[in-house]
Amino acid sequence: MASKGGAAPSTYTPAPTPTNKAQRPPFFTDSDVDWTRSDGRGFHQCRSAFFRTGAVNSAAGSAYAEFGNTKVIVSVFGPRESKKAMMYSDKGRLNCNVSYTTFATTVHGQGSDNKEFSTMLHKALEGAVMLETFPKTTVDVFALVLESGGSDLPVVISCASLALADAGIMMYDLVAGVSVSCLGRNLIIDPTLEEESFQDGSLMITCMPSHYEVTQLTITGEWSTANLNEAMQLCLDACSKLAKIMSSCLKEAASASKD
Repeated sequence: MASKGGAAPSTYTPAPTPTNKAQRPPFFTDSDVDWTRSDGRGFHQCRSAFFRTGAVNSAAGSAYAEFGNTKVIVSVFGPRESKKAMMYSDKGRLNCNVSYTTFATTVHGQGSDNKEFSTMLHKALEGAVMLETFPKTTVDVFALVLESGGSDLPVVISCASLALADAGIMMYDLVAGVSVSCLGRNLIIDPTLEEESFQDGSLMITCMPSHYEVTQLTITGEWSTANLNEAMQLCLDACSKLAKIMSSCLKEAASASKD
């Protein structure tokens, strides 16, 4: 497969919310009154998103995603006969694995499987995949983080959803993922690796925008009710816009394959 989608990076920033520049992240000095993020984005501005399907010829479906310095590739194989006994199940099985290359992070030799991310990827996708359409068989989803630049998991989940669709796996809807970091009183959407290292808390939402259904909600750290509500709205709004970019990528790929 050589289909491509998303010829140029697209943005999916949620509706802007007024921010108080005086409320700066705690890791900046008092002299940084007019501080902006290291990549020039506003607090509520997402990185440009680039997607391409058909990235791995040997896979049933695949996708590549690039969000700033975060680069991910996902391959989907199957459905294949399940190695586990599923005589009494009329549904298929989704097997997910997330791993990092040895050069994905600045720490040499840290490439390995990430069991926590693998479990969370499965939870995010399971509710969106029509498992009954491939009974007693397994679909394998292998995600590889080529470069870790922050917000790795939501990028992996979005890319994996696109790869499943590219493989022709029946789904209720695409799954888009977005995260927000809380730094002091500030909410920063789609954080970089540096910003995540200073965060006081994080929130990630993955959802099926067309169905208005959240497939996974993960919260760490301490949050005020107001910040939590605002962060959830930011994520949901951004997920909706990100899903449109993902859908456009699939349409462009389908159109290209007909030519």
